[in-house]
Amino acid sequence: MFAPFLVAPAASSMDLGAMIAHSGPIGIFVMFTLIVMSIACWGIIVLKYKHLRIAEQQTRKFLDCFWNAADLDKVYHQAQNLRRSPVAQLFLAGYGELRRAGNDAEGSFAAELGSFENIERALQRGAIAERTELERMTSFLATTASAAPFIGLFGTVVGIIRAFQNIGLQGSASLAVVAPGISEALVVTAAGLGAAIPAVIAYNYFLSRIRVLRSEMESFASDFLNVVKRHFFS
Repeated sequence: MFAPFLVAPAASSMDLGAMIAHSGPIGIFVMFTLIVMSIACWGIIVLKYKHLRIAEQQTRKFLDCFWNAADLDKVYHQAQNLRRSPVAQLFLAGYGELRRAGNDAEGSFAAELGSFENIERALQRGAIAERTELERMTSFLATTASAAPFIGLFGTVVGIIRAFQNIGLQGSASLAVVAPGISEALVVTAAGLGAAIPAVIAYNYFLSRIRVLRSEMESFASDFLNVVKRHFFS
């Protein structure tokens, strides 16, 4: 009476590796593409997280030094050791131009105005360079977040077409005939979502942290120009 419960279930041939292998050349290519994109995204996530964490730590350290130091030369030497801080690099760009302006100053109003504008342009160039560095590699996350579901959907459509072709060849629409092909097709969609979801979460997370650093740069540029105008230009 208990014999049906004692029989071990048959080993299923519908494991993940078999489904990928049976999905055809297009399915294998799509799955390989999604796996590569997912691995690249996770590598970028790890590197970007470390980069932004160090940038935030060094920025806090630099701002403390800048507002507590009485001499800009001391701040300059401190900023040289904080290469990962975008605000420190912004200061180096502006202070370098300030030193050149001090060496070339002729004492006239026109010369002072031109020197001040040069400092302002140096800060703008530095801000653009730092924003580019902060946003580097995040575009790949955005691309993966938007493209991976469609790549997976493409693989799924191709898999469903193959499944219907098999139904036509075998002349049967039973569950045993339909289920393997449909499951193989849906695996690619799952892979696409598995690549896209971490990418979109990480992209939005990094974008919010980059936005904070950009605000820090804009505020510092305004404050630095005010300090320069008040102490170095009449």
